[in-house]
Amino acid sequence: QEKLVESGGGLVQSGGSLRLSCTGSGFTFSRHGFSWVRQAPGKEVDDCVADISPDSSRIWYADSVKGRFTISRDNSNNALYLQMNNLKTKDTDMYYCLRDRFRSTEHRGRGTQVTVRT
Repeated sequence: QEKLVESGGGLVQSGGSLRLSCTGSGFTFSRHGFSWVRQAPGKEVDDCVADISPDSSRIWYADSVKGRFTISRDNSNNALYLQMNNLKTKDTDMYYCLRDRFRSTEHRGRGTQVTVRT
């Protein structure tokens, strides 16, 4: 069974930091690209904040998080990370680890909540 499990969310003050983790199982982690997306409950469209290619050679960030967030992966441990620094209240959302965004093999975890307070 293919599975993605996110962790690391929580409540933090504005300007603080969090590190999100995502662990994959049931598939060959190193063959897939991954994204971190955020989506509020009831909202149909998600907001992609970062992408990383299978070998980490290609990385993309949304302008809204560039310079504050860092995506990385450890294929030997089937893990994906998102280091989030200088968090702002607008970063409050449910964050999801997403495999193969827009492809037929797309798969996402259950998410982890990030709440940033003033």
